[in-house]
Amino acid sequence: MHQSFDVTGAVELDIRLAAGDVIVDPTLAGRVEVELIAHDDEAQRLADEARVELREGQGRQQVVVDVPQRRGGFNFGVVFGRSGITCRIRCPQGSLVGAKTKSAGVAVRGTAGGLNVATASGDVEADRVEGNASLKSASGDLRIREVTGTLSVQTASGDVGVDVVHGAATVATVSGDLTIGEAYDNVSANTVSGDQRHSAVMQGRVAAHSVSGDVTIGVRRGSKVFLDCNTVSGDTSSELEPTGDVPAGEGPLVELRAKTVSGDIRITRAPAPSGHPQEVHA
Repeated sequence: MHQSFDVTGAVELDIRLAAGDVIVDPTLAGRVEVELIAHDDEAQRLADEARVELREGQGRQQVVVDVPQRRGGFNFGVVFGRSGITCRIRCPQGSLVGAKTKSAGVAVRGTAGGLNVATASGDVEADRVEGNASLKSASGDLRIREVTGTLSVQTASGDVGVDVVHGAATVATVSGDLTIGEAYDNVSANTVSGDQRHSAVMQGRVAAHSVSGDVTIGVRRGSKVFLDCNTVSGDTSSELEPTGDVPAGEGPLVELRAKTVSGDIRITRAPAPSGHPQEVHA
């Protein structure tokens, strides 16, 4: 099934697909193209019954792709080969991407204006989100290259990896690992058994709490640091000298509070930005 709509500017996508894949390509100007590719007979029936429509939203046009679920419960299909439906959407750059799935993965190949995904076990990938990103998942993994706004993630066992986040980040996982490359604002991270790695924090409040997972935090050179690290039975190491007072001097301030029960805590010096060799003031 293939359908297209002429649109003005970026749109809002509302996608509902239980099994298969959602692939969004936000590089098409002035039009939205939706293609549903079925991989088995039952999926073909669902694709034929899908609702695909353009409607006026508040502030921007909205494209709805609503694929009904299989009858008699959720069926993962055949053991060998593909099943479910591949949903391919081409749309204008900066469009908002919203999706609800069960096992279907979501991939955004380009620049989205926002990302809001709720999934049971589907993985989520995105290149760049010029806005806020929100994910709720049971076991799906999340991988985003860059988020210019805020980041909010709730997952049970899925791994979370973000290269760069410019806004505040809030992440809660149970057994999934968390990796944030560069954080330019406040960070609140809570894990149970998953490890945390914050490669370079710049400023603001960084709260990293874990039960049995290890926590590694790198502080960008040039930032002042207030350290409050506590663990019950884990080991703590720091390349910076802890202080109970807010350090004086110029530079952005990082208020870093790391707590674990049995996990190790490691505080390091993050590499300086290229061409800006500076020291950390702790």
